[in-house]
Amino acid sequence: MLLEFIFMLTHHDVTIPNALEVLEEIKDSGVRHIGCKDIGLKPDQYQQLFAQMKDYGMQTYLEVVTYNEKEHFRGVDLALKVGADNLIGGMPSYTKKTVEHLKKKGTGLRFFPYVGNVSGHPCILGGDIRQIVKDGREAESLGIDGINLLLYRYTGEQDMLLKATVSELKVPLIVAGNVAAFQQIEELKENHVWAFTVGGAVFEKKFAQDGTTTGQIKAILGRL
Repeated sequence: MLLEFIFMLTHHDVTIPNALEVLEEIKDSGVRHIGCKDIGLKPDQYQQLFAQMKDYGMQTYLEVVTYNEKEHFRGVDLALKVGADNLIGGMPSYTKKTVEHLKKKGTGLRFFPYVGNVSGHPCILGGDIRQIVKDGREAESLGIDGINLLLYRYTGEQDMLLKATVSELKVPLIVAGNVAAFQQIEELKENHVWAFTVGGAVFEKKFAQDGTTTGQIKAILGRL
């Protein structure tokens, strides 16, 4: 299974203000999956951004990082309004309601919720590994399409969490947050993770001497 790279137009869990300009810069970089957070832009800017992503033939993702239920569903409805292909994130306590909400809407939007004890901003993952896996199984039983796992923001044993989720959950895993080194990408490949997101580490130039955003993306793609 090929590991997929999802480029996030985000930094510190907020969509960057110049997302449209960066999209224009990297449109020919080879990246096929792209997304942003549900905070940082105005509604009309999100509409324009997602329309442009789709024009470039990219698979699109909106990640919900808000904690309040009203704000959470504002993010869910934003994903529906802009025509995102994938809804990722969202607090675990809202997973069941979100699945029901999407079913009522009759949408093809794919849903990859968080699992475990998520807190802070940027989001941090806490809790016992057994509870995180249990949350994942419960989400699977609801019919979600995959899990958005904050692996490298986990406060416990990250290697043990990776092994447990890969071996015990059946749906695809997206590893989100703090992927900032090729060693992590190799680890995800070895464990047959489906995809990972990178945003801030690209803008902080963690992956290549070429300081351009396109150069960073190509460096990542070259290691998949």
